[in-house]
Amino acid sequence: MSEAKNLSATGRRKNAVARVTLTEGSGQIVINGRSFEEYLPTLPLQNTVLAPFQHANMLNKFDVVVSASGGGTHGQAGAIRLGIARALTIFDAELRKVIKPHGVLRRDPRMKERKKPGRPGARKRFQFSKR
Repeated sequence: MSEAKNLSATGRRKNAVARVTLTEGSGQIVINGRSFEEYLPTLPLQNTVLAPFQHANMLNKFDVVVSASGGGTHGQAGAIRLGIARALTIFDAELRKVIKPHGVLRRDPRMKERKKPGRPGARKRFQFSKR
């Protein structure tokens, strides 16, 4: 176990970036100065953020302060999840064996596909006219 008071890590997903700081505490989560439930109002998004703690059996052991920017709420939730997982592995390297099989430590590489010239979107085509 590490004696570090503040554990910080960065998580990314789509265009979202989250800088996560963990301190030992009671389990309070603050995202961009707002409470966890207020910032992520739906239960699936909240479960996404709490997944690393649930897999490591460490719920309510750390206070989390997050600075999230870019993307939308789903991207930010995924970025926060990755940042928390990385910070937990810094806290205890043995947790990596527990967390990794659940896919929480993997940065999701999927990005929005770029718009192509001569088309209305990335893959959509204008309506074909025979005459």
